[in-house]
Amino acid sequence: MDQSQVRPPQEHGGLKKPTRTMQRLTRKVVCVMSAALCLFVARAYSQEAQEETLGGPDSHETGQGPHGHLFGEWGGERTRLLERGVRFDFQYVSDSLWNIKSEQKGRLASWNRFRGTVDIDFGSLIGRQGLYFHATALWQGGGNLGTYLGLLSSPSGMSSANTCRLDSWWIEKRWRNQRISARVGQFAGQDFYGAQHYAASFIFEPMGYALGNLFTTLESFDPPSTPAMEVRVAPKHNLYVKSMVLAAVRSPFSQNPTGLVPQFNGTPVSVSEIGFTPGKKASSVRAFDTVDSRKGYSGLYQFGASYNPGKFTSPTSTTPRSGNYLLYWMASQALWRLDPHEAKGLDATFAYDWSPADINRNNTLFTAGLRFNEPLPVNFHNTMSLGYVRNSLSPQFLPPGMPSWKTEHGVEFNALLDIAPMLLLQPVIQYYANVGGGVQRAVVFGFRTKVEF
Repeated sequence: MDQSQVRPPQEHGGLKKPTRTMQRLTRKVVCVMSAALCLFVARAYSQEAQEETLGGPDSHETGQGPHGHLFGEWGGERTRLLERGVRFDFQYVSDSLWNIKSEQKGRLASWNRFRGTVDIDFGSLIGRQGLYFHATALWQGGGNLGTYLGLLSSPSGMSSANTCRLDSWWIEKRWRNQRISARVGQFAGQDFYGAQHYAASFIFEPMGYALGNLFTTLESFDPPSTPAMEVRVAPKHNLYVKSMVLAAVRSPFSQNPTGLVPQFNGTPVSVSEIGFTPGKKASSVRAFDTVDSRKGYSGLYQFGASYNPGKFTSPTSTTPRSGNYLLYWMASQALWRLDPHEAKGLDATFAYDWSPADINRNNTLFTAGLRFNEPLPVNFHNTMSLGYVRNSLSPQFLPPGMPSWKTEHGVEFNALLDIAPMLLLQPVIQYYANVGGGVQRAVVFGFRTKVEF
């Protein structure tokens, strides 16, 4: 879903000029500090190759191997850093999308993101086994085509608001061969709960990041992450249970705009999930899959719920109601493999969520998709993916005298091409019916570009 429909935009009205100037100056300082942090760590000692800590559009379908970066190995320094426990990553991701058919005039919208990330394994660095640190900052901006077209499902899984900030950071401790873990810091609920396991293989938001209406309970999303803590336990080989508490913020971009000063106001939102992982150890499965994790026949089946005890308004009552919740079911499964030990083959995924129709305007969402790994007979990584999303609006929010809302449908087909070790290209075409719950249709064409520096 287009986050502008449920995620509040930046609030600039009413700010005095000195405050605006200070905010601009602070944002510049954040960018400089983030870059300085990355450079400092790169000059210090570093880490061995670790698991993926980014998800959705930012996850790594490229940039792997000894020649997977535009700037190379820094004369061998990158490898030495990895061996010492520190990984530094800098990437650029862009979605360039054009509405080639719609009620609105054709427009090319480009959304751009630069992200720098540092991951530290203290076991390799100083011998503190099971202790990890993660921090990531970004600059992003551009045109939001979903807002322009009035879509419920955003054509880009990245577009939200222009910002330059520290996105997230956390300290994590793992015990008993990673079967028990806990983390605390500043991170987004939607990066781990309700997140699409095959997100890197799609571009429109309900499948390219997380279910688009999760913000109905104010579950945080990136980049405006909020203070949070999480505990994850894998009591069985193929079973895990995890739970998270995070700070709910109704206007996340205007509160703590730099990401440097955590805000502990608002209501605490709790999110929990139970997952079944046939074909994989539950302790090794993460929210987003990777190229390596696709090998063999494996799956991920999830049930989760989020709850916010705060006050919410209802169209049927003038009295605010206490409490709001959302339930979701998700499944991702390898259906066929040419070689049962490799990744080439067909995968399937679906997801459904529900929340009370008397509190939430966009109260149900359904997604389904197929992915073919390595369909082309070429010597670089490639996938082809077909996705479908259905967005429904609650009739209780329908203004008097207006025609009934229709269910919005969206279909996407894309091909992911890792055409160079540090460059990814992902052309896409999308079709939308009943745009925004109306009767209009739209066709979007474009591509995603990713460069690993």
